[in-house]
Amino acid sequence: MNDALRDAVIDLARRAAAEILTIYDSASFEADAALQHKDDHSPLTAADLASHRCIVAGLRALTPEIPVLSEESKDADISARRGWNTLWLVDPLDGTREFVKRNGEFTVNIALIEAGVATFGVIQQPVTGALWHGAPGRGAFRRDGAADVAIHARISAASPLRIAASRSHRDARTQALLDALPGSDVLGCGSSLKFCRIAEGAMDLYPRFGPTSEWDTAAGQAILEAAGGAVLDPQGRPFRYNQRDTLLNGDFVALGDPALRARLPA
Repeated sequence: MNDALRDAVIDLARRAAAEILTIYDSASFEADAALQHKDDHSPLTAADLASHRCIVAGLRALTPEIPVLSEESKDADISARRGWNTLWLVDPLDGTREFVKRNGEFTVNIALIEAGVATFGVIQQPVTGALWHGAPGRGAFRRDGAADVAIHARISAASPLRIAASRSHRDARTQALLDALPGSDVLGCGSSLKFCRIAEGAMDLYPRFGPTSEWDTAAGQAILEAAGGAVLDPQGRPFRYNQRDTLLNGDFVALGDPALRARLPA
């Protein structure tokens, strides 16, 4: 990942965001954003597909030697993925439910995976124009307009903890963890923006119990690790990608301060 490719991928994320906003801001939003459902019953809109087409075409032009795995990829594309040592992992519109609710908390996610590790990530928020990018070992940044500002997770995490919790996915185990950390500030936030808020020090912890997919977390993990944080499974291991038959993730916690894990209930 060199600077030229980094900026080309950032530009591509912004172009995909513009495709999404064309639909989001249209007078015919209700019709254009009408939900379809995929085989797994997850929601799908015209904006998901427009962003997917933009990103996949752009990445194939930039790096024809690197395969692209997108949430909206066809099954035939996924069948060969286990032979890919390097790939792009893409969520063209993360937070489709937030998109349909029109609350602005949805993103475009693009990650580079090498030997299972998320080595670079870009997250673009179409509505605000804010963009986060990072590569572990090279730093994490927020870009508003053309200027990069370095960001860092909050280490060491102090009380009160600021915990990100999904508005759309609040289950009993998440609530039990929140109850075990009394006095914490619980902040609602949609999509992969939770990783970005932790990476820039605005939040400390994001627990997630229940299914997510690899494209939901890869870009956020790259950015958060670049900012000093971690995304860990229940055994304390960092997430790895394209290593299993399934593309579903298990439970995880995203932490600004990796030492915070010792304070969490088992």
